[in-house]
Amino acid sequence: MAVMVFSGDWLKNWEKGGRSDFVQLCRNLSENQGYNDVTFRDIQQALYELACHVIKGNLRQEQAASALSDVMELRDDMSSILADVFCVLDIETSCTEEKSKRDHFTQLVLACLCLVSDTVLKERLDPETLESLGLVKQSQQFNQKSVKIKTKLFYKQQKFNLLREENEGYGKLFTELGQDLSGNLTSVLILENIKSLIGCFNLDPNRVLDIILEVYECRPEHDDFFVPLIESYMCMCELQTLCHILGFKFKFYQEPNGETPSSLYRVAAILLQNNLIELDDLYVHLLPLDTNILEQHKREIVEAKQIARKLTLVVLSADKPDEKEKEKDKEEEKNEKPPDNQKLGLLEALLKIGDWDHAQCIMDQIPPFYATSHKPIALALCQLIHIITEPLYRRVGVPKGAKGTVILSLRNERAPKPVETFEDLRKEVFSMLCYLGPHLWHDPILFAKVVRIGKAFMKEHSSDGSKPDDKERTESLVSCFLSIADQVLLPSLTLMDSNACMSEELWGMLKAFPYQYRYRLYGQWKNETYNSHPLLVKVKAQTIDRAKYIMKRLTKENVKPSGRQIGKLSHSNPTILFDYILSQIQKYDNLIIPVVDSLKYLTSLNYDILAYCIIEALANPEKERMKHDDTTISTWLQSLASFCGAIFRKYPIELTGLLQYVANQLKAGKSFDLLILKEVVQKMAGIEITEEMTTEQLEAMTGGEQLKAEGGYFGQIRNTKKSSQRLKDALLDHDLALPLCLLMAQQRNGVIFQESGEKHLKLVGKLYDQCHDTLVQFGGFLASNLSTEDYIKRVPSIDVLCNQFHTPHDAAFFLSRPMYAHHISSKYDELKKAEKGNKQQQKVHKYINACELVMAPVHDAVVSLHPAKVWDDISPQFYATFWSLSMYDLAVPNPSYDREVNKLKIQMKAIDDNQEMPLNKKKKEKERCTALQDKLQEEEKKQMEHAHRVLQRLKLEKDNWLLAKSTKNETITKFLQLCIFPRCIFSAIDAVYCAKFVELVHELKTPNFSTLLCYDRVFSDIIYTVASCTENEASRYGRFLCNMLETVTRWHSDRTLYDKECGNYPGFLTILRASGFDGGNKADQLDYENFRHVVHKWHYKLTKASVHCLETGEYVHIRNILIVLTKVLPWYPKVLNLGQALERRVHKICQEEKEKRPDLYALATGYSGQLKSRKPYMVPENEFHHKDPPARSATPATVQNGPGTIAQPSAATTNAAKAEEGTNEESDKLKEKSQNVIKVTNKAANALPKVMASNGTNSITSSKVTKEKEEKEKSGKEKDKDKKEKTTPAVPPEAKATAKEVKEKSKEERMNKDEKIRETKEKTPKAEKEKIRKDEKTAKEDKSRLTSSSTEAKLHSEKEKEKEPPKERDALKEAKSKESHTSTKGEKAVSAGSLKSPVPRSESSESDREQKRRKLDSHSSPSHSTTVKDGLGDHKESSAKHHSPHHTNHSTGTQSKSKEREMDKKVEKFRDRSREREKKEDKERKERKRDHSNNERESIQESKRRKDENGTGGSGKRSKSASPVDSPRSSEKEKNKSSKSASGKDRDKNDSIKLEKIEKSSTTSKKESRHDKGEKKEKREGGGLKDDKKHHKSSEKHR
Repeated sequence: MAVMVFSGDWLKNWEKGGRSDFVQLCRNLSENQGYNDVTFRDIQQALYELACHVIKGNLRQEQAASALSDVMELRDDMSSILADVFCVLDIETSCTEEKSKRDHFTQLVLACLCLVSDTVLKERLDPETLESLGLVKQSQQFNQKSVKIKTKLFYKQQKFNLLREENEGYGKLFTELGQDLSGNLTSVLILENIKSLIGCFNLDPNRVLDIILEVYECRPEHDDFFVPLIESYMCMCELQTLCHILGFKFKFYQEPNGETPSSLYRVAAILLQNNLIELDDLYVHLLPLDTNILEQHKREIVEAKQIARKLTLVVLSADKPDEKEKEKDKEEEKNEKPPDNQKLGLLEALLKIGDWDHAQCIMDQIPPFYATSHKPIALALCQLIHIITEPLYRRVGVPKGAKGTVILSLRNERAPKPVETFEDLRKEVFSMLCYLGPHLWHDPILFAKVVRIGKAFMKEHSSDGSKPDDKERTESLVSCFLSIADQVLLPSLTLMDSNACMSEELWGMLKAFPYQYRYRLYGQWKNETYNSHPLLVKVKAQTIDRAKYIMKRLTKENVKPSGRQIGKLSHSNPTILFDYILSQIQKYDNLIIPVVDSLKYLTSLNYDILAYCIIEALANPEKERMKHDDTTISTWLQSLASFCGAIFRKYPIELTGLLQYVANQLKAGKSFDLLILKEVVQKMAGIEITEEMTTEQLEAMTGGEQLKAEGGYFGQIRNTKKSSQRLKDALLDHDLALPLCLLMAQQRNGVIFQESGEKHLKLVGKLYDQCHDTLVQFGGFLASNLSTEDYIKRVPSIDVLCNQFHTPHDAAFFLSRPMYAHHISSKYDELKKAEKGNKQQQKVHKYINACELVMAPVHDAVVSLHPAKVWDDISPQFYATFWSLSMYDLAVPNPSYDREVNKLKIQMKAIDDNQEMPLNKKKKEKERCTALQDKLQEEEKKQMEHAHRVLQRLKLEKDNWLLAKSTKNETITKFLQLCIFPRCIFSAIDAVYCAKFVELVHELKTPNFSTLLCYDRVFSDIIYTVASCTENEASRYGRFLCNMLETVTRWHSDRTLYDKECGNYPGFLTILRASGFDGGNKADQLDYENFRHVVHKWHYKLTKASVHCLETGEYVHIRNILIVLTKVLPWYPKVLNLGQALERRVHKICQEEKEKRPDLYALATGYSGQLKSRKPYMVPENEFHHKDPPARSATPATVQNGPGTIAQPSAATTNAAKAEEGTNEESDKLKEKSQNVIKVTNKAANALPKVMASNGTNSITSSKVTKEKEEKEKSGKEKDKDKKEKTTPAVPPEAKATAKEVKEKSKEERMNKDEKIRETKEKTPKAEKEKIRKDEKTAKEDKSRLTSSSTEAKLHSEKEKEKEPPKERDALKEAKSKESHTSTKGEKAVSAGSLKSPVPRSESSESDREQKRRKLDSHSSPSHSTTVKDGLGDHKESSAKHHSPHHTNHSTGTQSKSKEREMDKKVEKFRDRSREREKKEDKERKERKRDHSNNERESIQESKRRKDENGTGGSGKRSKSASPVDSPRSSEKEKNKSSKSASGKDRDKNDSIKLEKIEKSSTTSKKESRHDKGEKKEKREGGGLKDDKKHHKSSEKHR
């Protein structure tokens, strides 16, 4: 309403224009807007504004009265409007304290008396105001008169109310209403008669209406008559009369124990439906009050919770009587019935007549489900839904062949209309069901109808394909059905009494929904629904109580009866039951098997709910996935995983949700739950992943699928076809196969770098192994179950896997390998069909073509996986071939096939002998065995043909495999780094494959492949590889080493076999020539005896690495090396002293770790026991390889490429590496060898020409000794060394002259030595002193015969074994030349490459390192006793190579005299040079004496550094405790003790000789360094003596 405000201009210019403006405004309002309410209010406002200005004094009364007189003509009711304004102003002014305003108001009314009649004013104004205006004389009298008039009008009785007051009139009324209404009587005629009776007999109209209602109650079938009658009658009464009469009737029954008749509820409901009364008006007359209903509802919830709590508590017997008394009191209270709930009775009546609108209004006023918790209301509502849904159900929901009972619709036109389409359900049916809630359980038939309608809708919805126009409508209907399932169907199922049929019906609808929707429903049902109603709270508690009862009694023996009880309970409350069962399984894993067996009575819905409950239990955030020690996975998770595998295999449960859960966990970087996937695949597909496989099982795993199933697994794999098919379908239907593979492959590194955090290293290793094992298992499942098309369609190419998905290369090839095999097989089949030909050659040719077609893109793709430099050494074809093949392609496990066939034959024989077995079962079993036998034989034949084709293919490819553009050492490095090491730890079969592949490459005589280098690199230093492995990887690495050792041992054991398989093979060439040239003399090959030396060196290396790992104290090192040693036990250790060394170390571990780390103690104890059992099979060292060297041939001729024959194992590998660059380590060793050569020569000179006992004593001929001594005279440096050692027993006459000269020179040098060296001389045993005196005599006599005896020695050495090359002199020459170089030109270092370190090092770094390690490298294992010739051979070889540009490849039969003379001249020249150098060295010795103490400290520091670097320096390095028998710690202690020992220095000399021999046979030789730092070496000899002493004790133990 617009607010009119008089402007100042109107008031100021009232006479001129203000009055006219006001009148015009009123006229406009009257003319333009008519007589509606808005106009009325606007005019009223205008008049009010005008009157207010008069009261305020802004306008005179006369002016206002004249304006109002003009306005009065505008409307007929204007006087009434003005009277209303005066009424309002009267109240306002009477309340104000300003008398002036009241006076102004009175004057205004008096001025307007002519405009408003007195009667109207008397109605509107206050009596006191009327008195002041003079309209009434006295206000009091006026009030009294009005009261009397009202009393007379409203309270004076004029009609008869009681029946006895007017018997005749009411009697005739009953007659009229009770007559037969079937004729032509209508309500209009009866109403006229009633009116007549009222008028004639003065009947009270309200009483007549009450009687009409009473008669209607008694005649409910005549709705069509009474409703119009009452409706017509109400026209004569007030609107509230009928409602008041009904309220009075309800009030009558509200007494205690009162019961309201249903007829009254029905009459009230019909009157409400026909809108004759209002619900709000009637509702206030009904009891109980809404607040009372709410309190009662809350009280019921509390009572239900108390009951639930009591069921979970253990009640003591003393408390039970009190509780019974309380229960009796409650029952007595319940016996006093409260008055009827009239609201619920009215609601029931409304539902029965179909008045849904009013019924819904009543249910909204009370708590949810309170009304429907009363069975009559629930049944009434169910019946109403029956009636409404009947047409739709008949059309879409009735099963074929079913008839059903037809339900008639209501005759009431005002009732809801029946639904014909799904869309109509949204109007009222869904809301009715929601109000009904869990109480649909009262009507199972309606439950089934609703479910079938929902099933029909989902079927139609899925078949329509959701047209774009109807998409929104359909989605809303889907949402409605989901809500009904959540709020009505599942809770109702809870309250039903074990109705399995309803459960299956409901599953028919729910299975049409995706599992995400279903699981959401189950979650709501389990966690929220049970708390929404008191009845559900009770049922939940009762279910838990019953579940406890059953689970307490469940055993393997009573699975069937307990299973029936579980099934019965699960039909109604599966979520609560399964939640409790899973909680028990997590605590007691021995319940898994009986629970799985007892769940066979579940319905399909229950199985689906079980899957959800398992996932919910797995995802429980309150559960810790690790044990308290943080090193192992929790037992509850392991139990659940095991239960998952068993339950999903046995029963048809949908797997998608579980698989998606695992994928989601992997996306989140959590790998614990991979345990579930591992168990599921193992149980459902029968694919086991275990590191404890026997050799027979592992062999069987290299065969076909049938052989794997029969002999490759621990358990019998039976009946996995259906379960594996279900698993495959679940993966393919939801595209989870490849994502799971990629996530697992990526998560392997994620476990280490992202997930580990502060986790224990042991746990990280377990998680890594679990992730890797599951990947291998899952990939194996996909490879064996997916078709070729499915596999190729889902797995991308190798470059996409590695570059785009960042999959590790080993995992990428693992996934792609079956694809290549499938693809090649299909191409091969296509080529066979295209060109028919059965010849074997044609088949092989077609197979090779198929391989080229399939693998050519792969060769191109792998180029992007590594830098371009890699492909300089190995070709992409070789790389792809290695990674694409498997053990199935390389070898046929014929023994496994034979073994399984024999088992089947034995089984068939046992079946025949079994007399108790029925004949039909016998026949079936025999047929099964026969069919299986045929399958195995056919599979074996197929694999043999396949392996033959693969071998032909490899023979064709081998020439292009290894390019060797850099060096063969680099080639082996790349092969090991990129191929062997990554794959040998991938799986147990891959470990076998890697060993087999190396052997195959050797057998194929692959160009540029050095088998010797490859094996040497594998065995030389395993510390880093072992330390970086997880537990399972260590097991696989041990299998790989075991297979490699098996091959080596096989060659080592038989000379014939070695000559056959290695003799003429390029892999055993010791001189590696230019790339592509693998020919050569027989002399280029490593002979059998030297190969045995090499094998011994490898065994020693393995022992050294094992001891190092065992002594580190690190958990991972110890655990892994024990695992590796256990795996290689069949082939290592074979040498007795090495085995004893290991045994002592392992025994020490057992003692130390018994209390600290029990798992290490268990491993060590197990290995120790197995090692002791292998002790009888160990052999002494001299039986493992011949330590006595064969005689050398004559002076070598000169050839272009290097020495032609092999002296000993170190020489063999030295020659093999001479094609490459030598390492610093070997350079250091060579320098020490050249310095220590006099030691060896003296020892050799003292030896008699006879074979000693097995303690390692060498037999050397006298002529050989003479020749060696002649060469020693050429080196002053060696003479100095000889004086220190002073080990010269009696020698043959030919060697005495040389010995004397050597000793005389050594005496002069020894005069300048420090006190320790003099003590060494003084404390030499007497026997040795006598021998020294004899040597001095004989040396003087035979000095003239030195040349002739030297020639005889050379001729005699030619008759010795040809395997020992004449290289001792060369070594001396080279050593002396090195000394001359160092004295004139300074120190130089030659950068070199080694087997372990293919990358050349800088000269400066090599120089530093050789200074640090020279002394340490000179010490080798005392147990490694070899011949003197080994040491000399190395030095002569290097010396000859340094001084002469050419060497011979084989020994010549005779030596010409001219060559002997030349050699003598060279010897004399070397002597002269050595004498000149001795003078310079005398000065240096004086300085060295002062620095002696510093050198001792330096040696200690160097030993510590060497100890730190022990595992990082390559294959040739030695620690201070080089022997595996002595630890670095113990060797330091022995060093301190050795200075106090009186005889230690003597033993030092002997020990150094032993060390020198061991060094020659155990080190991997390379190209020797040509420059020696002789002076620096000499400075450290004083400290070196102490280092030598510590080895003597250990050597004594071995001797």
